[in-house]
Amino acid sequence: MTIAFAATLLILFIGWAGSALGLQYLLGVILPLVAGAVFIIGFIWKIICWAKSPVPFAIPTVAGQQRSHDWIKPNRLECPWTTPAVVARMFLEVFAFRSLFRNTRAERTTIDGTPRVTYFSNKWLWLFALLFHYSMLIIIIRHARFFLDPVPVCISALEFVDGVFQIGAPRFYLTDAFILAGLGFLLLRRVCSERLRYISLPADWFALFLLIAIAGSGICMRYVSKVDINLAKDVIMGLATLSPVDPSGLGAMFFIHVTLVSALLIYFPFSKLMHMGGVFMTPTRNMKCNTREERHVNPWNPAPHFHTYAEYEDDYREAMVEAGLPVDKMPETKTEA
Repeated sequence: MTIAFAATLLILFIGWAGSALGLQYLLGVILPLVAGAVFIIGFIWKIICWAKSPVPFAIPTVAGQQRSHDWIKPNRLECPWTTPAVVARMFLEVFAFRSLFRNTRAERTTIDGTPRVTYFSNKWLWLFALLFHYSMLIIIIRHARFFLDPVPVCISALEFVDGVFQIGAPRFYLTDAFILAGLGFLLLRRVCSERLRYISLPADWFALFLLIAIAGSGICMRYVSKVDINLAKDVIMGLATLSPVDPSGLGAMFFIHVTLVSALLIYFPFSKLMHMGGVFMTPTRNMKCNTREERHVNPWNPAPHFHTYAEYEDDYREAMVEAGLPVDKMPETKTEA
């Protein structure tokens, strides 16, 4: 945890120090372009590697009755055997975190002096994970207004709904609070749980700290250390159109935020955050459970060589005749010349 926290502080310091030392063009133009290229190339490369990984057998994870006899009722979503059922299952998995909803936690308890393992429902993780992911999605969609001119009506409507509770100026967005609540819960969950702390890697902490720093710097840039929105939009539009604009007039908080986001984009394809794309490539989720209808043969298996009975008899015919065993073909008798 300490290493991940120090790495996040180092990235934040680089953004602040670079803006103070006059490296605005490096942090505001060159670094985002490089980070965007690494993100796109790395994301595509990772997906291609997963797509090329052969899956010879049907290995879907199921939690229901498979289709068999007509008088046994199958479970279409838990054990899908058709393409529409697989699509429906994937839709619920991606947009509702269906498997996480059924997540349980195990605790060791003692009942009448006998130690037992008891399983409890754990819906809080599902709720705050859903809260974080949807808040992140809405924030990314809201940021599209910096890349588009004119801004589409759907994005303006989403921005209006997100900021429906007008509290001062500028408008307060609900997702700003929700994303911090979701990330805060995920962080406290790792801090407070001894078992999670034991299995947590520096990469797990780093992703959380980096996301919290990005959300926090974005909120500070909007409500505390405000920046020139028009100039910021010109700079971002220049990045999107590959026509860079000098960002020198923007404040330090903007470059801190951009540096953190660039670090996230570079880190994303090589981290566990790639589950965003990997969920669609998971054979345990995207395959049909039709093993009773279709035989799945491993294509890597070598071609089998069968030793037929005729070949066996050719090898041992004389010995079989001497032993008095019946043969299909008698051995040829040798005639003297």
